[in-house]
Amino acid sequence: MNKALLSVLVLFFAAGCGGRNEDGRQLVSAQRMLMGTSFRIEVVTTDSEGGRAAAEAALDEVARVEERLSEWKTTSEISAVNRAAGESVAVEVGEELYEVVERALQISEMTDGAFDITYAACGHLWSFREPRIPTDAQLAACLPSVGSERVELTAANRAIRLPDPAMKIGISGIGKGYGVDRAAAVLESHGIFDYTIDGGGDLRVRGGNVDRPWQVGLADPRREGSLSGAIELDRGAIVTSGDYHLFFERDGTRYHHILDPRTGRPAPDSIAVTVIARNAMDADALATGLFVLGPLQALERVEALAGVEALITDPEGVRHASSGFPISGHSGSTIRVDAASHGK
Repeated sequence: MNKALLSVLVLFFAAGCGGRNEDGRQLVSAQRMLMGTSFRIEVVTTDSEGGRAAAEAALDEVARVEERLSEWKTTSEISAVNRAAGESVAVEVGEELYEVVERALQISEMTDGAFDITYAACGHLWSFREPRIPTDAQLAACLPSVGSERVELTAANRAIRLPDPAMKIGISGIGKGYGVDRAAAVLESHGIFDYTIDGGGDLRVRGGNVDRPWQVGLADPRREGSLSGAIELDRGAIVTSGDYHLFFERDGTRYHHILDPRTGRPAPDSIAVTVIARNAMDADALATGLFVLGPLQALERVEALAGVEALITDPEGVRHASSGFPISGHSGSTIRVDAASHGK
């Protein structure tokens, strides 16, 4: 479940971007490859030099987060935790990693284990770029090492322990969202309050464009390059997980990379899930967990969460929306509002 590779093909577009309005406000941007994907930041400002400097500082912050939290870097804290799996002594970590892991475990509980950072122990069994399907025996041997409820956290000294030598945690399914949130914090510390941050499809926005609101286009999961709708958003995060970016077909069966950590196999009940939340870290993890749960269970969870909305597309192309999802302006496949009409 490597979110850096997830098909978060939410198409982002800044309506009316470019140019300068009568007040001298203009759109400036900065872009960099980070966390295995493209991070692009756009800010609206009257000071192009200062705005670009703020955007670059925000990208520097994402780079710092990547260096510290990536399981792919041997010097990171999370790599130290994984190396110590099975040992009797917990590994003390910094506040950031502890916070991200703690939140990941909470979201795992919210989703009945459909989002689980300990699936990293089994993720290597699949390959989607060079197609490889694990055997039943391989999955059966690996799955006993999966289970977020077994991760031991000690708040007093911010320590993490993995009790099983075969256990491993990977936070790519939530860490990119955290990086987006940290970038937002840096922009706001520079006095920037009209911005978009796009971390490989993990989006966070605030304010508006030069002369109109920010708009987010939702990719049609079965028509490449087409939009199935658009959302205006003035504050918050929006993330989509889909089965259409990284997959292969064999003997008439489609195998995609969004794996159910409880079975070790591609989740069968969704083809795309879009989540709107107050922050990108939660939206990032929830998009994966809700995808795995499928429409009915996913919407039950969403209706119980304040500040969270979701749109789930099932394999028949029917889109199931939570009660507060902004569904105006949609096109294409049918939307079914399954949730009760009352607000949360």
